Amino acid sequence: MGFIGWIVLGLIAGAIAKAIKPGEQGGGWIATLLLGVVGAVIGGWIGSALFDVDISSFWSLSTWLLAIGGSLIVLVIWGLLTRKRA
Repeated sequence: MGFIGWIVLGLIAGAIAKAIKPGEQGGGWIATLLLGVVGAVIGGWIGSALFDVDISSFWSLSTWLLAIGGSLIVLVIWGLLTRKRA
């Protein structure tokens, strides 16, 4: 799967991650979608490097789970970094 495929997958995974973890993250939907792209790329890289998962197919369940998982992790970290302090 090429770079454009990861961008599209990341945008969708970012929207799914936002639906799974709603709340106050800084930046709104645009930042969430961009974080989804970053998370999808990181999730795909970690999955292929550490767990030897085949991520060559766009419609593979493992590719989608890695992208959504990576997006959730990046979204949680972003939420912790941008959290308003009381």
